[in-house]
Order: sequence, then structure tokens, then C-alpha cells
Amino acid sequence: MSIRHGLLALLDQGPRYGYQLRTEFEARTGATWPLNVGQVYTTLGRLERDGLVAPHGEDEEGHVYYAVTDAGRTELRSWFDSPVLRTTPPRDELAIKLAMAVTVPGVDVTGVVQGQRRHSMKALQDYTRLKGQAIAADAGRQEDLAWLLVLEQLIFQTEAEIRWLDHCESRLVQRAAEPPEPPGATEAPAKPKRRRSLL
Repeated sequence: MSIRHGLLALLDQGPRYGYQLRTEFEARTGATWPLNVGQVYTTLGRLERDGLVAPHGEDEEGHVYYAVTDAGRTELRSWFDSPVLRTTPPRDELAIKLAMAVTVPGVDVTGVVQGQRRHSMKALQDYTRLKGQAIAADAGRQEDLAWLLVLEQLIFQTEAEIRWLDHCESRLVQRAAEPPEPPGATEAPAKPKRRRSLL
């Protein structure tokens, strides 16, 4: 998640202070990725350091407003115009958990898969219910569309996760059906391999 670029996108619409940015970010994403105000101000500090935003006065309550600079607008347009790269995928806790589970003796990997599937199915039901509510409440505002798009991404992602879990369970059944290796067939441990490239 790019908080940096999300804040630039909000500031591109006019100067705002930290709490306003936090509120608007969460409104547009349905608070799917909550921010705390400290995180917002830390990011604003970095954006200011990099010349992408600048202070833009204060209100009577002492809130410091920030405005996007020309360099910030250029950075934002570059972000919108560039695809999200998949060369270094984010760490996925579920994939790591299953990769470890199949290599640690005594772990009920099938139980891990089934427990996660139950959780993911419930999450899918919750997201689908929220989508129905979002469609019913849609007043034609861009913020309504933004929240709907986030919900649909969560639905598609969870559906894909459930399909992957089904696939994992099939792999486990297939592996369990394979004949055991004959005694003495185990080779010496291989040397550690270099990181595998996904692309």
C-alpha cells in the first residue's frame, strides 16, 4: 500500500492537514487499511523532505496545512501512469505459514488449510454483504465508487485465496498417495539455492 502516493492524490485536490488526510484516506478505502495520525505526519515529513509537498499556512486552531508541489504532481502522475510491479511480491503470511507447515514434522497441514478456508469463506461472505450495502448506499459520488472498487478487490482476492487453498489440499492428497521412498534413497542435503526469480 502506498500511503505516500495516496496522500499526494488527496493533496492534489487542495491543501489539507494531517487529520483531514487520514479521514479522507480511510473514507475512500472504507478504512480497509487504517492509518494513525502519526503515520500520516511521518509520511508528510518525508514528502516535504523530498520536495513533493510544502507547508501551506495554518488555521486558527494551529493545524498546519500541506500543499502538493509541482514535483509532487509529477510524482503522482508517474505513479498513476506506471503499473504496480510484481517483481518483488509483498510477503504473504498465509503462503509463508503453509510453506513452513509442510516442512515441519508433526504439523497437521490439512487442518491448517481447512481452518484457513473456513475463515476465508466467512470473510468472503462479509465482503459480499458489505458490497451489497455499498451498492444500496451508492449516491453517485466518487467516494462511493472508490469504496466499491476496494471491496470488489477484496472479494476477488479472497476468492482466489480459497481456490488456492483447494489446490493446496489437492496437492497434499496427491503427495500422501505417492509411494514412500525406499530406505537409503534420500540424497544428501542440497546446497542452498539462490533466490528464485518470479519473472
